[in-house]
Formats: sequence, C-alpha cells, structure tokens
Amino acid sequence: GLSHVLTLVLQELSLLCKRDVNGIGVLYDLLRSRWLQALLKIYECLQHYLGKRPAPLTLQAGALTREVVELLREAPQSGEIRELRRLLRAPHLKAALLSAHDTVAQKDFEPTLPPLPDNIPENEEAMRIVCLVKNNQPLGATIKRHEITGDITVARVIHGGLADRSGLLYAGDKLVEVNGVPVEGLEPEQVISIL
Repeated sequence: GLSHVLTLVLQELSLLCKRDVNGIGVLYDLLRSRWLQALLKIYECLQHYLGKRPAPLTLQAGALTREVVELLREAPQSGEIRELRRLLRAPHLKAALLSAHDTVAQKDFEPTLPPLPDNIPENEEAMRIVCLVKNNQPLGATIKRHEITGDITVARVIHGGLADRSGLLYAGDKLVEVNGVPVEGLEPEQVISIL
C-alpha cells in the first residue's frame, strides 16, 4: 500500500541525497520522520477498516427480538427459555443496546436539514443554516435581544465551547429559527429553553 510506495520514494531520494541535490536532504528527512510513518500506518489501517467494515445482518434488531420473545412464549417452557425471555425483555437490552444498534444500522444518526425554499428573493440577505448536535453539552454561546432591531442575536461565543469548536456561530449572528421554531417575538429566555 502507501507504506510500500513511501519506501520506494525513500530509496530514490537516498540516491539523490548522495549526489547532494538541492533540498533533497530535507525532503528525505521529512519522509523518514517517525510521525509521518506513524500517520501513514494509521491511514492504511483506516483504509483497511473502511474496506472491510461489517454490515449489519438486520436493520431491525428490536423488532426481531420482540418476535423471538413471542415465539418463546408459545414454546414449551424450561428454565433456559424463561431466562432467555427475561434477558430479551430487559430494559437495558431493549432500550439501550438494540435501539443503538438499529440507529447505527439504519445510519439515521446524522441530523437532517429542511430543504431551502425555492422562492427566495434576489435581494434577500444571505442566511446560513447551522446544525449543531449538542449531546447533553452546553452550546457555548450566549444570546441577547438587539437593542435597536429587537432581533435575537448571538451575544458571545465562549472559547472552547461547542459553538466555538464548530466555527459556525459568531457574535452578532441573528437567530431566525431554532430547532424548527421561529424565534421572532420570543424573549431570550424562551429561546434558551428551545436550545
């Protein structure tokens, strides 16, 4: 793979290095560096994984589990069958593990944005649609009502917070809609509750 190509390049460069061609020594040292070698190995491992990542056997593990529990209810009862039914009906298995499996298997964990309207006037201000997934962490931005216009705006983006790391929100940005809810006429406290 890539490591083999790099080895061949290094062999060629070592020959040029011996002839003292301008800049070849620097390039040779760079390509021999441990950090680049490690980075290339990581890249090759990721490429290998992407090529062989396992595909889910079913997209509906939760539904399949419910079906199995129903079949087990009709089967002749034994200690093992009762234990299996109890395990399959356990909330941590149903709600957490199987739900997470089905979400990942269906690849529906990415947020979806509504389509842009077709009838946007040419003289309309530019608008950005920003999608931030919070995962129980604070947004890392404060909002306020603009003194003159009354618009809800981003007052401050806190360094290191989600908004700052995303690079999508800036102080002074006007909020038009949050989670599909128009914010015009709302108080900042109401907008915060939507966030």
